[in-house]
This record gives sequence, structure tokens and C-alpha cells, in this order.
Amino acid sequence: MDAPSAGYTFEYLIETLNDSSRKKFFNVPKFGGTKYDVLPYSIRVLLEAAVRSCDGFLVKKEDVGNILDWKTTQSRVEVPFFPARALLQDFTGIPAMVDFAAMREAVKTLGGDPKKVHPACPTDLTVDHSLQIDFSKCAIQNAPNPGGGDLQKAGKLSPLKVQPRKLPCRGQTTCRGSCGPGELGRGSGRPSAQIESTPLLCPFHLQPVPEPETVLKHQEVEFGRNRERLQFFKWCSRVFKNVALIPPGTGMAHQVNLEYLSRVVFEEEDLLFPDSVVGTDSHITMVNGLGILGWGVGGIETEAVMLGLPVSLTLPEVVGCELTGTSNPFVTSIDVVLGITKHLRQAGVAGKFVEFFGSGVSQLSIVDRTTIANMCPEYGAILSFFPVDNVTLKHLEHTGFDKAKLKSVETYLKAVKLFRTDQNSSGEPEYSQVIPINLNSIVASVSGPKRPQDRVAVTEMKSDFRACLSEKVGFKGFQIAAEKQNDAVSVHYEGHDYQLSHGSVVIAAVTSCTNNCNPSVMLAAGLLAKKAVEAGLRVKPYIRTSLSPGSGMVTHYLSASGVLPYLSKLGFDIVGYGCSTCVGNTAPLSEAVLSAVKQGDLVTCGVLSGNKNFEGRLCDCVRASYLASPPLVVAYAIAGTVNIDFQTEPLGTDPTGKNIYLHDIWPSREEVHQIEEEHVTLSMFKALKEKIEMGDKRWNSLEAPDSVLFPWDSKSTYIRCPSFFDKLTKEPVAPPPIENAHVLLHLGDSVTTDHISPAGSISRSSAAAKYLTNRGLTPREFNSYGARRGNDAVMTRGTFANIKLFNKFIGKPAPKTIHFPSGQTLDVFEAAELYRREGVPVIILAGKKYGAGSSRDWAAKGPYLLGVKAVLAESYEKIHKDHLIGMGIAPLQFLPGESADSVGLSGRETFSLAFPEELSPGVTLSVKTSTGKVFSVMALFENDVEITLFKHGGLLNFVARKFP
Repeated sequence: MDAPSAGYTFEYLIETLNDSSRKKFFNVPKFGGTKYDVLPYSIRVLLEAAVRSCDGFLVKKEDVGNILDWKTTQSRVEVPFFPARALLQDFTGIPAMVDFAAMREAVKTLGGDPKKVHPACPTDLTVDHSLQIDFSKCAIQNAPNPGGGDLQKAGKLSPLKVQPRKLPCRGQTTCRGSCGPGELGRGSGRPSAQIESTPLLCPFHLQPVPEPETVLKHQEVEFGRNRERLQFFKWCSRVFKNVALIPPGTGMAHQVNLEYLSRVVFEEEDLLFPDSVVGTDSHITMVNGLGILGWGVGGIETEAVMLGLPVSLTLPEVVGCELTGTSNPFVTSIDVVLGITKHLRQAGVAGKFVEFFGSGVSQLSIVDRTTIANMCPEYGAILSFFPVDNVTLKHLEHTGFDKAKLKSVETYLKAVKLFRTDQNSSGEPEYSQVIPINLNSIVASVSGPKRPQDRVAVTEMKSDFRACLSEKVGFKGFQIAAEKQNDAVSVHYEGHDYQLSHGSVVIAAVTSCTNNCNPSVMLAAGLLAKKAVEAGLRVKPYIRTSLSPGSGMVTHYLSASGVLPYLSKLGFDIVGYGCSTCVGNTAPLSEAVLSAVKQGDLVTCGVLSGNKNFEGRLCDCVRASYLASPPLVVAYAIAGTVNIDFQTEPLGTDPTGKNIYLHDIWPSREEVHQIEEEHVTLSMFKALKEKIEMGDKRWNSLEAPDSVLFPWDSKSTYIRCPSFFDKLTKEPVAPPPIENAHVLLHLGDSVTTDHISPAGSISRSSAAAKYLTNRGLTPREFNSYGARRGNDAVMTRGTFANIKLFNKFIGKPAPKTIHFPSGQTLDVFEAAELYRREGVPVIILAGKKYGAGSSRDWAAKGPYLLGVKAVLAESYEKIHKDHLIGMGIAPLQFLPGESADSVGLSGRETFSLAFPEELSPGVTLSVKTSTGKVFSVMALFENDVEITLFKHGGLLNFVARKFP
């Protein structure tokens, strides 16, 4: 389906940018008048898109008027939005593209032309989530594969041939046999000219060091494991118009989006309009820090955008966040992020836009802004927007933006009043509410031990952790008996004896999720590592340390600044470019550590610089996980425990026995700023752009089909034509009643998409493992759920397979449930399959905030394929609620103040309800149980679009029916 003709109704607003330019634009301020001048900047972007895309059908004049009248219509009306482009990452992108390929099959079956199925807007697909950590700690060794994987079939991969060996710069006495301690210094020569794929130079003797070797090993294994998926991706880029693919080893979706894909202002056939984006990753919001409106949606909504349909959203309230003051020198941008997150979460901004203004905004760099914007899903906002200003323009100039284009960008944005200044002649926009935040009030902190919203000041970390040991099991408790809280277990590792106790750090990861876009915090970590090494401090070798940058640019400036060898010496070796530890792809801990943890029933810790630390995400044996800035990750790794007061207790001692405290090695803001100015250079950005445009040899030589329809391989366990279209008819049928449905799962509060959606390694005892084993695969060939998202059979079996899932029917964390007709306790999939064979529908009972966390389309697709007809919860995460509707699952909500307990539901009853022929937004439905109870629930359909999608059986069917 092609996009509507631009400006069908408002062509009279098109003007020339200036007398000497052919560039044109829609002069929306001329149309909006004084109403426009008081609109928040983010709403102005929505208005421009509506004016430009208005065709009287998908976007109506009424929609334009509603956006212009935002002050009175906010939260009351639905409006369509055509983003300029779509962005997919491979974990969630592959099911979207598989659905696209399957839709071609469905359209052909219905008698349509499958060639018409292609994206109507520019779509970028980045392969960034398939990286798994096999090699770390400067040792190129064949570590156990966390997700299995077919390494033998991948070709003659060198990791299988290289013998485990000690590499330099890790607390040893030699560097390749010749470098001694104390010789580490600033790299000489021309380090800034080094390219990612060339060896970095050890500043000891300018000899190559093995960090890039580690990266190349991981890339080689990644291509071997995922060849089938990569071939499918390449087919997509060949047959679908407007699809551009960023190959493995380049960077993460949101990072590449920020550094390479972002336009700030689009130009199509001399028409200028604001850049905007939606995509299949909640971290898309990072780009709002660059003044580009964007947020994460599910794969099915992204597909709709790709097919020429708008995103439909309730015209949001816009919360103005006024920043004043400046932060103190010891506070990193991550502390600012967490401080703002706390304020906004307490203020209640869920489902709203947040827009930043005030004098404090100019104090924040673009990387600070993008880090703040990236965290908005954690406080529930749809997005957090920083309008373009002089800081933005300076950043674009610094990163190699074409000067002529930059000038037209500035001229255009000022012409349509999308350029922010501290002295705005027309005053600040009017917001739904204003939240003032003084940056001076923010202190250094971490978040944990189980949720990102539970902030802990670093000065209170020790006392808070001790309190968590005593508290009963919960979000802030482990319930360890007082007499066991000081227990310690001996560990013999690599010829030395160590002590593990409660609070011992066993995983320390600077991950590729949130912080690696920010040079200041990454360089701060490197400078801290440098000072630590020079002071004689080390990290205990049993701690699983890793550094997974967001892109090669990070490698460039860490290398050019001379701090990379110091990070390596402490064990923070670059393992590759992509999501790793933060999505559960870390390598397993040593058997000695695992045995000690089990023996002492220890609460060991992971410390990472991502933005997700939900329980069980890192590793089964790591019960406490803390989010921290990169320099604090390094600090806690050196300390070896979170049970420490940095103000009064030393990190360790130097060779003379002198105590070394954190304040002795913490770099000043001036030091970090100087290094950043010297080494985050224009040449680095240019080199990365050249790398993306030239491609990778492995990718360029990869063979792939070019047929109109994808040649599905029935034997494949990676790519399978999904069953979403199996019952597709040309015309939709009325939603059938739900009769005598059993409860598949009875869940509590804060069930996240991590609990629902398959992620990480495939457990050998899981239903997915049984499926793969029955097809002749060994555990080493299982790979991860992320790698197999193109196989609906694997993903369905992995739905609700999280070991931390607490089903009230079972009474303890386990991916199990009860099949009530037989009384059997089974895997969730096995129970759902039995219900399906018996022709029994199933529903889910849940508490508050069902579906919190990252946007994951399989958190809705999986339940749909399990046969779930409805979810009945006390409240929902909005994005996940939208996904349920997008898959044809009814999101039902208890009336205010009611819950399963207050209504008197055990979950063992059967449930029946019917949908009225004429559904309306917010309709109340009557539910009857087998015990005779009758109670009312709300159907959370917010608008006519959602009702239409539900009646069609979901978005995929709705879109497929649009093709003749």
C-alpha cells in the first residue's frame, strides 16, 4: 500500500524556504497562528505531519484541527501520525520481516499481487541483537556457549583452534612477555587514525593487543550461528523496496540511528519536513535527544507504518520538565538520568509526552540528552523530547554534518518555529503540567537490586544492601537469616583462593544499552581504570567482566584517548558490538563460583551500565542486579562487592600497603571534558559512516535468494512461515464470545514483558528445547530465543518460560501452570496445547502494571499463539496493551478498586463473556464464572481504530485485507 499523496488538503501552505533555494516546506505556523505559538514543540511536529499527510481519508481535516486545538483536546481524541521512517532491530525485526514475507503468501492466496507488499516509507533494519559473549577477560578461548549454536557448521572458525592463553594487561607481570607494571602511558604515534578493524596498539611497546581479535572472533561466530537469519535479512533488503540493512558488527539500532541514520530534517523531492521515526525497540526514544520525534512500537505497528498506514495515538498530554542549575562534578549523566527518572515516575507521566525546557537544558550535551531520552520507557512516558537548539547544531557540525545542509536545517526549523532558544521572544510553550528539577539536587546513585526504579544513593549503598538481606522476599528483599548474613565461602580459582559472601560482585558489565552513547561516562570509566591500574588495583579474575560498546565509535575514542588498555587490564575487554549481558547473553560463570554460590545460598551481584535489571535477566545465580554508571561499574568490580561504603572503606591497597579510596581515583569533570574534546573527533564519525556504507566482507559475500516469495525451508528451525494468516478470509467476522474459558496463568503485579516474551538462552529443560531436540539438534545448536524469533514454534514454546515467573497456581517462581481438567502441572506451552486440543479457550488473570518494561511484540504474539483470548488485569503498560489489541487479544480491566481477590476469584473457575455487535471505546462487559459470580470489566479499546483492528482479528489481518 502506497502512502497518501502529501498535502492533499493543505497544498496552499507550501512555500519556498528562501529566494535562492528550490527547497519547499509547509508553513504550518501561518496556518496555526497564535494557537501554534503556544503548542509544545513535540505537538508542532505531530501537527506538521498531519498537515503534510492530510488526504481526507487516513488523515482528515478534523485530525489537523484536533492537534492544533491541543490545549482542549489533549487526552480526549485519537490522532494519526505518519512518521518519516521506520527502524527495525533484528531481535524484533526478524518476526516483523517474517510476517511481511508471510503476508506476501497470504495476499497471493487471496488472489492479490504479492509484489505490492513492500514498505511505503524508508525502513532501516540493523542486525545488532545476535551477539553473544563467548570470549572475555582477554582470553581468546572457546568458552561454553550460553545459547548453544551450530559452531561446527559455521565453517572452520578460529575460536575452536585457539588454545586458552593469558593475554597482557590483566594484572599479570608481563605484556606479551615484555611489558612490566608501571609502564602504561598515553599511546604514542597516531592512535586517532586507527580504524575499528585494525589492531589497537599496546602503549607498552606499540605492539598489537588482542581486543580487536576478541571482536573479530565474536563476529565470526555470530555469522556462523546466524547465517540462515542473515540470508533471510539479505533477501528482504533485495526484494522489498525502501529496506536498507545495517549488517552485524556495526552497532545497535538506537546507536546507529543516532550516529548515522538520523536526518533531523528530511528532504524528499525538495520538500523539507521534520525527521521522525518509530521502530521495534523501546530505545528508539533515545533519538528525541537530538530533536527527532520517535518512540518504540511493536513489530505489527511498525509493519503498518511500513505499509503506508499511520500510527494512531491518543493526543497526549505534554509534561514540561523545567531544568535549572548545574550538576556537581561528581555526578555523571547517568545520575542525572536516574534522578530525572525518579522525579518523573513519582509525578506520573505514563502515556504522556515529556518535553524539556529551561536554562538547565543548555547545560546538557547531546549525549546527555539522548541518555535521558533513552530512559523514558522506565518512567512510563511515550517519549522525552529535547527541541533542536544551538547545542544540537554544534553537535551536528562536530559529527560531520554537511555545512550547506546544516544551514538549511537551521533556516527551516526557525521558519516553522521548531528551534528552541533560551531567550524565546514568544515565551515558553504551554504545557499540561510543569515539573521543576534543579540539577544541583541530584546525587550519585545506582538502581536495584531488582528494578530500575529503585534508586539508591551511592553513599547509602552498603546500608541499603544490608537492609535488603533482612527484608522478606520481594522487590527489595532476600530474607536471609541474620546469623547467615556474614557467611563466606572459599573459592579456588586459577591457583588462588578467594572468599565469596553476600554482596560479592560476580558480573560487571559495561553494556551496549544506555551508556555507551555517552563519551563522558565512558571516558570517565577509562580514566578511573587508568588511575586504578597506576595505583596497583586489580579486579578479581573470577568476576565476569565485559565491555560491549554501542558502536565502533566508542572503540575509536577509548583507543585514541589511551584508556582502552587500562580497561583491558581490569578485564573490561571489548567483546563485540550489540546487546549482550543486558539481554541475558552473557557467558556462564565458572563452576567454582556457581558451586560456592549454591553452597552458601549467597546473594551475589551483577553491576551493569544498562537500563534494565529485572530479576533473573542476567543469570540464574545472580540474585541482585544494580544499574550504575560505567565508572561505578568499574569501581564496584575493583571493590569486588556492593557491600562497601566508598566514603569510609578503601577499594584496596597500593603496592606499599596504602589504602586507595574511590575519591583518590575518581576523574574530575575537567579531565573528562578535556579528553572528550581531544578524542571524540570528526574523523571517528566519518570512519564509521564509511564502514557502514562500504559494508563487511562477510556480509558482501553472503548469498541470498531474490525471488518474489521467500523459499521457506520446511526443515529450518530458524525461519518458518508463521500461522497468523492461516484462517484469513477476505472479509472479517464478528468477534466470537469467549465461553467457558480456563485461566492459563494467575499472575500478580508488575509482570514484565521479560516474564512473558522469550529472551536469552534456551533452557535444556524447556518446551522449546524439546521441540529442537525432536528435530535433531543438540544443546550446543539451540542458540538463543533472539536468534530464533523467526520461528513461531520456538517462540510460542518460549512464551512465559521465564524462571522468575510467579504463577499463583504454583506458589513459587517457575514457568509452570496447572491444566485444570486433568490436574497436571505442566510447562505453560504444554498446558495451552492441551487446552487447544480440547477446544477450550484460555485467559490470563493479572494484577497491576501488566506488560511493563521494553516493547516486545512476542509478548503479545506468544500469548495469541498459546490460544489466549483475553487478559484481565488491574492495569496495563500502554504499549503492551496496544500490542494485545494488535494481535486480536481483548485487554480487559477490573473496575477501579477491584481485583481478582476483591471479586473473589480463585482462577480455577471458567469464565464467559460476549462482545456486543457495536463495540465502543471503554465499553463495560459482563463476565460470568462457572461458580455463578457475575461482575463487570472494562474493555480497554481507546478508539475506533483499535476496535476495527480487534474486529479484524488483529493488525496483520487488517493490513492483509487492504490488498486487492
